[in-house]
Formats: sequence, C-alpha cells, structure tokens
Amino acid sequence: MKKIKIILLAAMISFIGSIANSQTVLDGIYVREHYQERQVVPYAYLREADVMWSKKIWRVIDLKEKMNLALGLPASKSMKDRKSLIDVIFDAVEEGTLTAYNTIDDEFTMPMTTEELGKVGGAGTDSTTYTEPNPPYNQIDTVIIRTFSRDKVVGYRIKEEWFFDKQRSVMDVRIIGLAPLIYEVDEYGVTREGAKKVPIYWIYYPEARKILTNTECFNRGNDAERRTYDDIFQKRLFASFIMKESNVFDRRIEDYRQGMDALLEAERVKTDIVNMEHDMWEY
Repeated sequence: MKKIKIILLAAMISFIGSIANSQTVLDGIYVREHYQERQVVPYAYLREADVMWSKKIWRVIDLKEKMNLALGLPASKSMKDRKSLIDVIFDAVEEGTLTAYNTIDDEFTMPMTTEELGKVGGAGTDSTTYTEPNPPYNQIDTVIIRTFSRDKVVGYRIKEEWFFDKQRSVMDVRIIGLAPLIYEVDEYGVTREGAKKVPIYWIYYPEARKILTNTECFNRGNDAERRTYDDIFQKRLFASFIMKESNVFDRRIEDYRQGMDALLEAERVKTDIVNMEHDMWEY
C-alpha cells in the first residue's frame, strides 16, 4: 500500500513539474497577451443628416506587392506564432464565428451554407472507377476528395465608402466588406490559362473586426509592436488600386478602360475624392 502511495506521489510531482516546465518554455522573452485582450475601437457616431457627400469604392489588394506581404504570409498553418489573413478568416468561418456571404452580389444578402462552403475554390468530391492490376481485375469505385488550398488566395477585394462628416468636419472612410480572391477554376478545380481573379465569398467587415483586432500581423520594424489586422486596414497600411466606383451602369473600370487607361481612370477616381475634400473648405 505504501509503495502504491509513493508511486502515485512521484507521478503527481512529475506531472506538476512537466506543467511548470511547459509554462516556462517560451518562444521569446515574455508572454504575449496584449492583443488577445484588446477591444475593438468603435467608430465615431454618424447620423445620416451629417453625411454631406459619400461615394462607394471597390479596391483590389495584390498580395504580391511588397507592402502587402504581411497580409499573405506566412504560408497556411506553417507557424504557430502568427497567421496569415486568410487563415484568420477561414478558421473563423469554419468555426461559425464569422458569416461568409455568397458572391452572387456584394451586398451581403445570401449567407453561404455549409455545403456551399465545402465547394469554394473548386473543392469537392469526384467518383471514379479503376481496374485492379492483378487478377481477377475487378473494377473498384473510389472517391477522390479535392481540398481547397488557402495558399491559392492571391489578393483581396475591398468594398468601402468614403464620406464627408460635417459634424466632425472630416473626410473619412469605412470598410464594408472583404473578399479573398483566387484565380478562377473549373468544375474540376483546375485553373485555366488566362483565368481571372474571382472572390470566393464576402465577409462583412464590421462583424470581422473583433477577430482581426485580436490577431497579430507582422511588423518588419519592431517585433515588440506587432500590429493587428484591424490596425492594417484602419490605418490604411496596404497598397491597392481602385477597380470600381459607384455609377449608374454599375460598371467596373475594366469594362470601359484597358491597360494604362484603366490605371489613369483609377487615379482620376482617387483625385476626385481628394478634390471633394478640398472643396469643402474655404481659405
């Protein structure tokens, strides 16, 4: 009986020691907990009567651009220290803490079902038959499962609204939606040559702010001051180009401008917003 008690006591001491040891083994010099406890900074109160002017803008963030590398790296699930933006969004959608909306429109009218989410990016299942290489050469039915690789995401589409708030006397912008972009695939999940970038689903940005606020994003200048993904978007620390402005035809710039003319048209839209802000003031 005494031997059993001694063995149990030794096991408990060993277990407690292992827990203590695991708590002192850190990938750094201190426990990182600041961002996990951060609260979302609410937007300034806005009344319809205070909005003198507004314009909806659609932008594209290309993850190949140097300024946007922190949004696309590291590769999916390759590090425990931090996540790429698509990992943050995808994990939240799979957990059910974030709603994904169908790309049939960009007005967040149709939440996607679990079945639809299982087919994004060409994911799904195929059935096929193969013949055994040895006698009696039976034919066997098998199922091939295609999974969506998060590393296929090459950019993001942003829907935002610029407005002038006369109560605060400022030109401001608020992001409304965010959509991961991939190259278009066929029903077999294959990307054809010359494929366009298409969104896989839309995320309502105000709903995602809590998650983005509690997730660190790499800061190449200071590891002790890693920003959050919400900081990146709220402080406009990303590179993008305008693909569309609200218009009576609901056309994108690529529908009526090509090449250099499309870039000049995007710059014209940006300049119009700046000029609108300047025209609100008297000197």
